[in-house]
Amino acid sequence: MQAETFKLSGTARPKNALSMLDEICEHFVEHSDVERTENFARLKSPIGHADIVLREDRLLIDLTCPTRDALHLSRNSIAEHLFYFAGEDPLELTWSEAPALAALPNLYEVTVVSTEEVTPHMRRVKFHCDTVEPFIGAGMHVRVLVPPRGREPVWPGVRDDGRLAFPEGEDELLVRLYTIRAVDPERNELWVDFLQHPIPGVPTPGADFARDAQPGDRAALIGPGGGDLPQADTILLVGDESALPAIARIAAEVPAGTRMKAIIEVENAAEEQPLPTKGILETQWLHRETYPTDATNVLRNAANQAIKATEDGTFVWVACEKEDVRTIRSLMTKRGHDKKLMYIAWYWSRAQTRK
Repeated sequence: MQAETFKLSGTARPKNALSMLDEICEHFVEHSDVERTENFARLKSPIGHADIVLREDRLLIDLTCPTRDALHLSRNSIAEHLFYFAGEDPLELTWSEAPALAALPNLYEVTVVSTEEVTPHMRRVKFHCDTVEPFIGAGMHVRVLVPPRGREPVWPGVRDDGRLAFPEGEDELLVRLYTIRAVDPERNELWVDFLQHPIPGVPTPGADFARDAQPGDRAALIGPGGGDLPQADTILLVGDESALPAIARIAAEVPAGTRMKAIIEVENAAEEQPLPTKGILETQWLHRETYPTDATNVLRNAANQAIKATEDGTFVWVACEKEDVRTIRSLMTKRGHDKKLMYIAWYWSRAQTRK
């Protein structure tokens, strides 16, 4: 008997449809199997696939998923990304059926259990969740939602265009994307490490929450998604502080005997962390504090050298600054590395921190 599938179609009218299709393919290659021809793209993931056709000034979207919840998650992911790519440009997005959800299927309420300092600039918050099963062996990333202190939380719903409808005004939530550092099924706990990165003139509300969090504080997590654990006998890991929680989780959860090399850039030796693992791990720490004043692209150059020396079958996992990632991805493309054996994602942008 053929398994039941759930389908939904949509139409997006962006300012530049071809440019939008290019942006979709460049981004989703980090999270899905992307097939691309000139005016067509198919995004295939564990929760289903999306076919996107460029026709004149619009994108025609067809979603096919194994469950209704997966269909909702797929629509939401597409919608959120399209509006993110559009930025300040106008975008009209409509669907063949309006969302009909009373609650988000992947929103989990949590409470703070405790906090601790991992390094001088990394603070861990441990959350209790009634069920941690969805987070075991799944994507590593979640959106952390924090309500205003002293107010009853109001969690998001769904807009007609598929995006999440977040509360505004006095109920406005803090929303940030983070990595689940560890899952403790015995205690029903999820650990999230928050980088404490004071940048003059740049607000750091996520870091502020972690610094001030108290046991019993309420929050919610949307996810998990993106950044699945690499599956390979040999893994190259490259990242800076923003990627350190993910690198540490990968090292902790790989099967025994997995060979890994990690290149990690941090401010100084005090920011290094133990990386317990059942695998075999060689770690190269890069300390920005020791760089010559005229040094540039140190992490990028170290990554390029390591990539050139990798053996066939090595999973290459990279997460760092946007321009560094683009350069590294270009090298991987020229090298012809198997797309199923790489995860290359930018976690932050120098351009944004300078604004």
